[in-house]
Amino acid sequence: MKIICIGRNYADHIKELDNAKPTDPVIFLKPDTAILLKKQPFFIPDFSNEVHYEVELLVRINKIGKHIDQKFAHKYYDEIGLGIDFTARDLQADLKEKGLPWEKAKAFDGSAVIGKFIEKEQFKDVNNINFSLERNGNTVQNGNSMLMMWKIDALIEYISKYFTLKIGDIIFTGTPAGVGKVETNDVLKGFIEETEMFSIKVK
Repeated sequence: MKIICIGRNYADHIKELDNAKPTDPVIFLKPDTAILLKKQPFFIPDFSNEVHYEVELLVRINKIGKHIDQKFAHKYYDEIGLGIDFTARDLQADLKEKGLPWEKAKAFDGSAVIGKFIEKEQFKDVNNINFSLERNGNTVQNGNSMLMMWKIDALIEYISKYFTLKIGDIIFTGTPAGVGKVETNDVLKGFIEETEMFSIKVK
């Protein structure tokens, strides 16, 4: 399975990091070794002094597809989840300055939290889903899928131009504003609407 991540998909997050607004979705990949094992804490890696949380809606692909037209994209997933794209921000800034790929900052072991999934049919509209992240009981990120620059079906169409989507592939759809540094002993909890989707301890 592949983990396909979308960067810069929320205008407020682009603004908070002072990034340029893209004309096309920004895509990067994480290997399966990036998945944080269930019930395991997230260990801050020794190569970074500034690891940030980024909460994101997830889409799990349920059928093989290539060159998927947007009007058919809804047939390629039936579950929505929530996760965290942990990012070594200091390392990423150095890589960006040098014009190098982001993988060391984005795809390291344990950098992908994949929480629970909810059947798509439980949502009235996948383009109007509220989600949030709490850090030590305080809400630090709030998002809604209607604020995505590229909605889920548009992302599937775009991604499938370049990568064949296979059963079990997971798309991280981008993070809203409010990202921040994690500290040892933090507890991070993610929610879709009022449902808790994951709880992670930081070590």
